[in-house]
Amino acid sequence: MNRGELYRVAHPSARDPKRCRVFVVVSRQVLIDSRFSTVICAPVYTAHSGLATEVPVGPDEGLKHDSSIHCDELVSLAKSMLTNYIGTLPPAKIEALDQALRVALDLRETLWQGEESSEW
Repeated sequence: MNRGELYRVAHPSARDPKRCRVFVVVSRQVLIDSRFSTVICAPVYTAHSGLATEVPVGPDEGLKHDSSIHCDELVSLAKSMLTNYIGTLPPAKIEALDQALRVALDLRETLWQGEESSEW
């Protein structure tokens, strides 16, 4: 399992009306590779509102329809639920995902470029 991979998950939660939902793994690789049993994922919806926290994806990433990764709706999923592999985001989409996550979590970009902050 790697960051940026897409998986179809059956019955992800009782609140989700869909039988299956696609998620992209957004956790850092060191967590994914650890014995920790869950990873952070972002859901993929066919709806696209054009928000800075959404990343457009589609058939090029293995999906049936044009869709969007919604970084405002992060969830923790058990690794054991992520078995139906769909595809992997290309580097340009990973960069867009990183930017959408920075916006969704209100993170300053300089912290991601290796600069230290005395506030943290």
